[in-house]
Amino acid sequence: MGAQRRERHVSVKDVAARSGVSFQTTSKVLNGKGSVSDVTRARILRAARELGYVPNLLARSLVMHATRAIGLVAGDLSDHNLSRFIVGAEQEARHRGYSVIVTGVDNAGTGGGEALPALIERRVDGILLAAPDLEVERGSRPVQGDVPIVSLHHVAVRVNAVVGCDDEMIGRVATAHLVERGHRRIATLIGPRARRATTGRLAGYRRALDDGGVAFDEALVVDGGDTIELARAATRALLERHPDVTAVFAQNDTMAVGALAALRELGRSVPAECAVVGCDDIEVAAYTAPPLTTVRVPFNRVGEEAMRMLLDTIEEAAPGPPPAPLPVELVVRAST
Repeated sequence: MGAQRRERHVSVKDVAARSGVSFQTTSKVLNGKGSVSDVTRARILRAARELGYVPNLLARSLVMHATRAIGLVAGDLSDHNLSRFIVGAEQEARHRGYSVIVTGVDNAGTGGGEALPALIERRVDGILLAAPDLEVERGSRPVQGDVPIVSLHHVAVRVNAVVGCDDEMIGRVATAHLVERGHRRIATLIGPRARRATTGRLAGYRRALDDGGVAFDEALVVDGGDTIELARAATRALLERHPDVTAVFAQNDTMAVGALAALRELGRSVPAECAVVGCDDIEVAAYTAPPLTTVRVPFNRVGEEAMRMLLDTIEEAAPGPPPAPLPVELVVRAST
């Protein structure tokens, strides 16, 4: 007594009865299958709307052997650039009729040994990786199944494709800009050396120096850490050891902001006494003091292209051609 009556779920049979079309044809249309006339399709879809029909995704997945769901394994979810990547990927998935399940691993990349099998157990149709340090720990559950995987980074997991930008080109573009400005003592703040992005950007830095006839000095390659404070401290220590440095290429904008803070503390004018170039073009880059010159990375588009590659692999049952690196753009502002 007093219990609320549970509303009955609208079934395909109900939609068929309302539209006056056979159950078989109605089912095909509601599942996006079959070929029917535009008039019949419109009649079925109108009936579904009028009745408030909601598809049973679990039942559909059992019939079609597909969930139309994508798993996305992400690193630091507080990272703004990662958020831009996820937005691009999710929009592309939604445009093509897929939903996205996001799961995270810790900043060190551990947790992949649980995250990947858990997504596969959820019967996702494919997995997108956006965790640069992803690791599958010894003794964790095996990654089973033949689920397509596309990654934003080179990681220690079998993937069908890696989609992103040319990191060596990023390093070359940023450093060549400083060489062209007449700098000869150019330091660089780098991320974790084990990452392919770091080694690529460092290779581009060295190549631009070589192209410009500038000697490479290992002492000017400094670990910038992963926070503004660590980059500030690293830059200050660098400039105290090597006061002749006149330019800094920070391999991401977070480190570049830390470099600018260190230069202010040391009373060194930017760019008159030391120029700074970053990478990523985060929103705050245009509002630092002075505004930051940086290499713009199209994170939204990378997300779109990575998801497109994954969905094409799923729907065509075979990987497409290797994706070309996406273009980057030097955005020149007052810091150089």
